[in-house]
Amino acid sequence: MNPEKKKRSAKQKREQLKRAEDGARAHSARIARGRGKKKTTARKKSQAGSGQPAALKLRDDGKVRLNKYLADHGIASRRKCDELITSGMVLVDGEPVVTLGTRIDPTTQTVEASGTVLVPESVLEKRYYLLNKPRGVVCTNESRERKQRAVDLVNDKAKGRIYTVGRLDEESEGLILLTNDGDFAHRVMHPSFGIEKSYRVKLRGQLEGEALARVREGVQLAEGKTGGARVTVRKRGRDYTHVVVTLHEGMNREIRRVFAKVGYKVVSLERSRIGNLTGRGLRSGWWRRLKPVEVKDLLAGAPAPEGKERSQRSRRGKTQGKMKGGRTRVTASRRGAARPSGGYGTKNAAPKKRKRQ
Repeated sequence: MNPEKKKRSAKQKREQLKRAEDGARAHSARIARGRGKKKTTARKKSQAGSGQPAALKLRDDGKVRLNKYLADHGIASRRKCDELITSGMVLVDGEPVVTLGTRIDPTTQTVEASGTVLVPESVLEKRYYLLNKPRGVVCTNESRERKQRAVDLVNDKAKGRIYTVGRLDEESEGLILLTNDGDFAHRVMHPSFGIEKSYRVKLRGQLEGEALARVREGVQLAEGKTGGARVTVRKRGRDYTHVVVTLHEGMNREIRRVFAKVGYKVVSLERSRIGNLTGRGLRSGWWRRLKPVEVKDLLAGAPAPEGKERSQRSRRGKTQGKMKGGRTRVTASRRGAARPSGGYGTKNAAPKKRKRQ
């Protein structure tokens, strides 16, 4: 062999061995920092759905990042919380904190955001509500909002500070969850947990096969291509088409924008199911608290089978009295027309009329 060629070959082997050693050291460092295989195992274990929200992740010193602590209390998204911190609107033990990445001990330190003192999660009682949101109601916690808010419809005196899990736009109606549990909200909203949400949609015009195929495969929007949707046609008429759309994830106003992209206008949109939860017995503007078994099933990501839903509907009269909740009238001045206040299944319900013999 040529000596020069042999020398180059030995040098290449040394470089290859050095790259392998560097890679092994980097992998060990990732595992030491909580990444790599160890983190993957922990993530799969938390997603398995034991029925309880994932515990707040703390380091050995028991501290958590300030922006995450604010987001878990429903103040805003983490990005918005960073803006609040840099603008000096967040106080820790009475002193303003403007440094991003600050970590606090939630058990010993007092945090105040925009004048609101946050209760530590260890003291906070977790609350979960299901609301049938009417049209004209907005999903925001902004105190200066002049329109009626979804959080105001839940008139439980013990609710404390709650916020909506995700959003329904003002013109949409249907089911929405409200809670004060940040980890629960994250697990319900994040697409990796596979919690389905179904919508009843009324479209103007007759939905053709080509447009239907595009919606099912995914449509390119400004944020990227949608993940596709399961679409079932319920009724086709001369002027309108009624469909049921099921999503695992949702961009902002995704359904309206997707159908507009393929040439159809959404006339009405109602969310009819979230995981295993349906709106059975829950009129527009009414709410109820979730049962512990419903929270457990929802976190497990198990949708309600159609047969089970039909059998529950047939036993509606027997089970509605057990639901714990209430209603709030949607004022005509704010929405144009008030919903009827009758109905059964909540503590504020009118007495059921008896049939004459």
